[in-house]
Amino acid sequence: PSNEIASRRQVGNAIIGGVATSLILGGSAPLPSFAEGDLITSDRGLKYQVVTPPADPNSPTPVRGQKVKAKYTLYLNGFPEDTAQAKKMDSSKGPFGEKPFEFFAGVSQVIKGWDLSILEMREGEARKLIVPYDLGYGEKGMSSIPGGATLYFNIELVGIGTSPNLNADQKKWLEENPL
Repeated sequence: PSNEIASRRQVGNAIIGGVATSLILGGSAPLPSFAEGDLITSDRGLKYQVVTPPADPNSPTPVRGQKVKAKYTLYLNGFPEDTAQAKKMDSSKGPFGEKPFEFFAGVSQVIKGWDLSILEMREGEARKLIVPYDLGYGEKGMSSIPGGATLYFNIELVGIGTSPNLNADQKKWLEENPL
């Protein structure tokens, strides 16, 4: 029994130490409360929860190179409904209304976590999206986003443009630059 107690204590200390180290070094916070069974985890490590399904579940998803529009809010340290430590970093919502962000999907105009998620979404779908650092801003970070940070997004795909008419150079680039 004493070995079992010592083993449990070591595991507990490792978990607590890992969380403390993560918080001190600016890494990812512990997973939010809804993570217990509501999240879907992709094979690349993205975690998400569909909070608003698309009106038409059979509508198309974007293809690489297609223009899309998305509304979003980015947080660090978790979602505000889950932790008081959540810090809003950026949003498409401003003091004079909301201006969705436009970009070409799947061509590295945004972080890889966004590209991967948007390509699976349908117009009108909203998600809580948790992007690990390696699919976000990496170990170096960017501007006010620290290196190694897990990113927490509320994201909604609000528009999908017409299918792209890609030229030979664009098709070649897509083939040579997979996500």
